[in-house]
Amino acid sequence: MRSPWLNKLSLIFGPRPPVSWLLLCFVSVLALIAVFGSSSSNTFDSVTSTPVPEIYTNYRRLKEQAAVDYFELRTLSLGASRQRELDLCAKERENYVPCYNVTANLLVGFKDGEEFDRHCEASRQGKRCLVRPPKDYKIPLRWPAGRDVIWSGNVKITKDQFLSSGSMTKRLMLLEENQIAFHSEDGLIFDGVKDYSRQIAEMMGLGSDSDFFQAGVRSVLDIGCGFGSFGAHLVSLQLMALCIAAYEATGSQVQLALERGLPAMIGNFVSRQLPHPSLSFDMVHCAQCGIVWDKKEGMFLIEVDRLLKPGGYFILTSPTSKPQGSATGMKKRNMLTPLEQFTEKICWSLIAQQDETFIWQKTADAHCYTSRKQNDVPLCKEGRDAPYYQALMPCVIGASSKRWIPIQNRSSSSHLSSAELEVHGNPEDFFDDLQVWQSALKNYWSLLTPLIFSDHPKRPGDEDPLPPFNMVRNVMDMNAHYGGLNAAFLEEKKSVWVMNVVPVSARNTLPLILDRGFPGVLHDWCEPFPTYPRTYDMLHANGLLSHLSSERCSLMDLFVEMDRILRPEGWVVLSDKLGAIEWARAHATQIRWDARVIDLQNGSDQRLLVCQKPFVKK
Repeated sequence: MRSPWLNKLSLIFGPRPPVSWLLLCFVSVLALIAVFGSSSSNTFDSVTSTPVPEIYTNYRRLKEQAAVDYFELRTLSLGASRQRELDLCAKERENYVPCYNVTANLLVGFKDGEEFDRHCEASRQGKRCLVRPPKDYKIPLRWPAGRDVIWSGNVKITKDQFLSSGSMTKRLMLLEENQIAFHSEDGLIFDGVKDYSRQIAEMMGLGSDSDFFQAGVRSVLDIGCGFGSFGAHLVSLQLMALCIAAYEATGSQVQLALERGLPAMIGNFVSRQLPHPSLSFDMVHCAQCGIVWDKKEGMFLIEVDRLLKPGGYFILTSPTSKPQGSATGMKKRNMLTPLEQFTEKICWSLIAQQDETFIWQKTADAHCYTSRKQNDVPLCKEGRDAPYYQALMPCVIGASSKRWIPIQNRSSSSHLSSAELEVHGNPEDFFDDLQVWQSALKNYWSLLTPLIFSDHPKRPGDEDPLPPFNMVRNVMDMNAHYGGLNAAFLEEKKSVWVMNVVPVSARNTLPLILDRGFPGVLHDWCEPFPTYPRTYDMLHANGLLSHLSSERCSLMDLFVEMDRILRPEGWVVLSDKLGAIEWARAHATQIRWDARVIDLQNGSDQRLLVCQKPFVKK
């Protein structure tokens, strides 16, 4: 007589269950025995039951364990949380950027350009959903090929918008059937970005643009960067330029720059300060960026002064001041007079002028601000310098800062000197952090490399992948601390760049990160990040989840935002305490990530959560 259990099977599969089903059951039973037989009293995964060396080398064992972890996770998720998976957003949200809803901003009374600014309080998102990729979306080409050729279906720009762009870099680009190609400058362009960069260097008194670093220029803020060609050229000179541009519903400069693997974020000069501390950049560059600098009683220039380090440069290229006709001398002078007058009030010197390009240098003498005339721009009152979208101020800040170090006086090395580190606090803590991340990065890549090989087979026409950086270019460190992960990438010569994010509720270490020449920004992780969807290949956070557990933030909202800015097939690496990682894996399952927990067997309750976002084509 057959058992009730077999009777139920007969109703489902008939009198003879399929052989494939029986085989699947057999394999499943073996896998479950292996999992539950080897697991400890806790419910978290372990890479291996033996002590783990400092650097993982046994790729085969890791791949086998990854398969077991994946089977266990899928079993649990199908039974416990499949019904709770979030839906995909509607097609109109393919390029959705929260906090930049012009219609909502107008309804609540923002005007005079402020409706294009960031207002998270005015645009609340409704039901949670996952932003889907466009129908024609393709995985970006690997760096550096992806810097010069991008898929046109990945960015929201039409052929007409592209060709009608007034950018000075338009001539360097070519629109093909399904690609946008950025021409190289190997002798093909006579008046391109390379010549423009060399011209700037010569106007600064340098022999060539390769001398920027020796002149103290390590970090550049590129306002309204067009399609990122100037920043791409600076990357070849080992300089990191951060592009900022206003939110654009179509044809976004920021989206294009990030698609090329170049640092960029949404930001503008309408009404609020940028989320960077004072004395952040060595050079601020504006080429046809569309800003009328003498508006609002010069507060835009005051904001540039706040951001510039002592001795830093402001470069303005504007066709409106280019000589035209017989009366051009007077016309040009009339255009520049307000700028010349105001820059003198904030202790800038116009050091060079050539055609339509002008270069000002900020004073390196802090006493200049106290020795000016009474009607000049006043000094701000001393206070905590951690601006996070605060209103523009009509006063000069930073002259009394301990970080007032002229860029020409800094060490020529890419590393900070002991005296420069002393300004920021404890150098010993800084060096300990650097060593920790050098070791941690090697562990990360030894874990990710076998997964990249197994999950990303060689695509037709591709060369053999070169681990460990072949699938990753844009990286975000969501809790950057001292920028140790960024430094470790550089030490290992990985071809990536890192957006170093310092949470506003944490200790403000961003000045140290920026002084190292790394891109970085302050951000409140209870709010969306100012970028477009699908703009980062990897997200990393160490201790962020525990830090946010005491805040007003919803971790589910955080994970939905991470999914929005992460590219399909992108990676997430979270390091935190066991309890926080347990919650994180549950959220990762809800947003359809493949996730596994790794116990590094170092005697602590720290765990790694390694996730990959699938490429959902719906």
